[in-house]
Amino acid sequence: MQVTETLNEGLKRGYAITITAAEIEAKVNEKLAEAQPEVEMKGFRKGKVPMALLKKQFGPRIMGEVMQESVDGAMSKHFEDSGDRPAMQPDVKMTNENWKEGDDVNVEMSYEKLPEIPEVDLSKIELEKLVVKSDDAAVEEALGNLAETAQDFADRKKGSKAKDGDQIVMDFVGKVDGEAFEGGSAEDYPLVLGSNSFIPGFEDQLVGVKEGEEKAVTVSFPEDYQAEHLAGKEAVFDCTIKAVKEPKAAEINDEMAKKFGAEDLAALKGQIAERLEAEYAGAARAVMKRGLLDALDKAVSFELPPSLVDAEAGQIAHQLWHEENPDVQGHDHPDVTPTDEHKTLAERRVRLGLLLAELGQKAEVEVTDAEMSQAVMNQARQYPGQERQFFEFVQQNPQMQQQLRAPLFEDKVVDYVFDNAAVTEKEISKDDLQKAVEALEDE
Repeated sequence: MQVTETLNEGLKRGYAITITAAEIEAKVNEKLAEAQPEVEMKGFRKGKVPMALLKKQFGPRIMGEVMQESVDGAMSKHFEDSGDRPAMQPDVKMTNENWKEGDDVNVEMSYEKLPEIPEVDLSKIELEKLVVKSDDAAVEEALGNLAETAQDFADRKKGSKAKDGDQIVMDFVGKVDGEAFEGGSAEDYPLVLGSNSFIPGFEDQLVGVKEGEEKAVTVSFPEDYQAEHLAGKEAVFDCTIKAVKEPKAAEINDEMAKKFGAEDLAALKGQIAERLEAEYAGAARAVMKRGLLDALDKAVSFELPPSLVDAEAGQIAHQLWHEENPDVQGHDHPDVTPTDEHKTLAERRVRLGLLLAELGQKAEVEVTDAEMSQAVMNQARQYPGQERQFFEFVQQNPQMQQQLRAPLFEDKVVDYVFDNAAVTEKEISKDDLQKAVEALEDE
């Protein structure tokens, strides 16, 4: 086997690989000899089929296998000897298209190698960690928001008209063609107007009713209504209004706390404080991560594989196009050409991606099976009722596995850098943290 360099330009590499006919023939004969003891053929005892006959019968298929194995082996040996790591799948093609048995196999291989990543002294990376304490005011504000969601209803003044958002308590009897139908009646039924709990048009007709009022509500069941005998039919509901109530926030007390699974109000406040601090910590981490990426981007410079940059720029342009055209769900649209701005952003992403990968590899950062399983479970929750199918899809799809593993790996590398960088803490207000997060979104 001969390997001759044909291209060495920047990160681009090209090689001509020649596998001689003698090498191929030797490997074919070796495979046939290995298989011979197990081969059975009419007219011959097991293991006694002549080699010439085996070669005639199985030679072409084994020849194909040997050629593929030889090319793969030559590539593997080249990368092992050279230390090159291809940025993308190498382009490999056979150059003697009219090849016949007895000819050498000539192959061209080209690729872009990953660059050498310069060393980074992480201890010289200076970062600022924003710290926000969950003060009493923030906890009380969160409690007030919870109280709104756990709203109660209080009787309105006698004679008040029901408004959208009010709760009415009523008895009703539904009739189709003058006959009451099963499931169409109830007593002391609480209905929040505007909740869309009933069929379209029902609640709208009850806006303005008063306590003690009787009202006939006429609606039509949708054509696709689940009860076929009612689908598309007009119905009249005779309603008797027994109470009109306005919404009010729940009282902030132990009773409200129990509605949210806490033992008492003090326990609920403690849970809220923990949740707020977790939210603040998450937001502060995002800000510090951006600071880290900016610092690393300035700290290193190296040649980038054009194929990776072009692929990333294309992906960025495509994603932004879909964000600007949300009505287009598929990919049946005109080609999207990346701009210089897209290319600049792509260069940053590729540079940082390669650098973080290198830092993670040197630090022996790994994503554990448990972490991967948790990520799959979290993703599966987005497909209720189809969790099993999603698990199977991930198991059979290496690309999907990589998509789930990549952000986990990046976060672990980022944490590793945080631990080794020069980090100073700065206590700020919740509002200032919010401004810092909004600044990230604006960039």
